Amino acid sequence: MDDPAIVLDAALRFLETRHRSVAEVRRRLTQAGYREDLVAGAIDRLSELGMLDDASFATLWVESRDRARPRGERALRMELRQKGIDGETISRTLAERNPVVDDGVAGSDNRASADEIAARRLLGRHAAALGRVADPRARRQRAYSLLARNGFDPGVSGQLARELGVPGEGEG
Repeated sequence: MDDPAIVLDAALRFLETRHRSVAEVRRRLTQAGYREDLVAGAIDRLSELGMLDDASFATLWVESRDRARPRGERALRMELRQKGIDGETISRTLAERNPVVDDGVAGSDNRASADEIAARRLLGRHAAALGRVADPRARRQRAYSLLARNGFDPGVSGQLARELGVPGEGEG
């Protein structure tokens, strides 16, 4: 276990499945029993090659979450912290995510934050289940709970839950 090439190869195998943070790679190699100086060397080399970059990782993580499993800013901060990303990188990444953008509704002059758009996407994925709840008050409560569990702030959760609870077409 004194060969730097073996440590580098182990790190590359770990990176094959998905992008990782520096802390994740360090943790994995250290748990595998590699010496700290060899682990540091492998991390330095992967960073030089552009294969290991916490800022890129954070951006990709947030984009992936927004696309596949929408989360609120609070949840994203916690997940990135758990991945070993420093607070400054997290703040910068979320600030880049958060410009106010067009909400995507045709003919609408509404503007929405990235958090609100992600929350709407999450509600859309659960629309069928929420739509089966006949009582508007219970539907609002379920929507609010869903959003809160996924790290959306109380303001966004409350606003969107109230919108969902308003009877629409086909409801009495």
